[in-house]
Amino acid sequence: MKENIFFYKDPFTLECGDVLPGIKITYHRSEGSPEGRKVVWICHALTANSNPQDWWPALVGPGKYFDPGKQYLVCANVLGSCYGSTGPDAAGFPLITIRDMVKAHELLREHLGIQTIDILIGGSSGGFQALEWSIIRPNLIKNLCLIACNARVSPWATALNEAQRMALRADPSYGQQHHPDGGKRGLAAARAMALLSYRSYEGYGKTQAELSADALLASRACSYQQHQGEKLTRRFCPYSYYSLTLSLDSHNVGRGRGSVEAALSGIRARTLCIGIDSDLLFPFAEIKYMARHIPGAVVDIISSDFGHDGFLLEYEQIISSLCRFLNSEAPR
Repeated sequence: MKENIFFYKDPFTLECGDVLPGIKITYHRSEGSPEGRKVVWICHALTANSNPQDWWPALVGPGKYFDPGKQYLVCANVLGSCYGSTGPDAAGFPLITIRDMVKAHELLREHLGIQTIDILIGGSSGGFQALEWSIIRPNLIKNLCLIACNARVSPWATALNEAQRMALRADPSYGQQHHPDGGKRGLAAARAMALLSYRSYEGYGKTQAELSADALLASRACSYQQHQGEKLTRRFCPYSYYSLTLSLDSHNVGRGRGSVEAALSGIRARTLCIGIDSDLLFPFAEIKYMARHIPGAVVDIISSDFGHDGFLLEYEQIISSLCRFLNSEAPR
């Protein structure tokens, strides 16, 4: 897949009422034209980029389930990110909502001349985008796959997001212009907090248990938290992280539409909702709720010791679920 940049030069009005003078969207797509090929649009999650071969390599790539040489694949970096699309480089950036991200996707879709999306798929906050898009444009999408997400941000998820933002704000360097750290210590702490909701008790028990039964002090999990926090600081912007966690808290498909149930009932795509049995962030009850209110939706559950991160790791089960769902499609 090739990286591209799309500039939208007209004013871009955000849902919060602020106006950006224009936006830049960095995206990856298959080479060539979408004509005569199935269009697959992949929506990425919180800190990912527009190249799904980087973060979903078992599903996307030559010879994989989503093959850029056979299908026409598109993935756009969301507004607010630090991977090429319009986003913050300091504190105080305007609120970007999930609907703003989808509005940008729509502009890019029109730019690419795509009339139909055969498969729209996203996990976690990528699922937020895919769900919102299927409501805004119900006749655009044929097949919708929602993995490990929900229809409205839960108080539990919002509390986790705010705890992470508190860690960022507690860093003295956060918000200080030209400071060499620029909030990175806060970002490391925020990432360590987030990991506790991304993984599971069983997962930590399997991968981070002490190697010695006689250790005086348990420290392996501590090292893991520190490593993962520092790892994110090397590739991500604290201000983008702050902005994107706020976008998660904007997720509510029922806002201005009567109710969540009313919004879900307007979806026309064939829909597959996949949950993960150990997901603490989006419990399976939330997946079943979406499926119950989306007309004709199919629900599936995958088993994982790795909690929410199973949407990135359990590729064999995801592929199996997709195959069952797509192969069951009635002839058109």
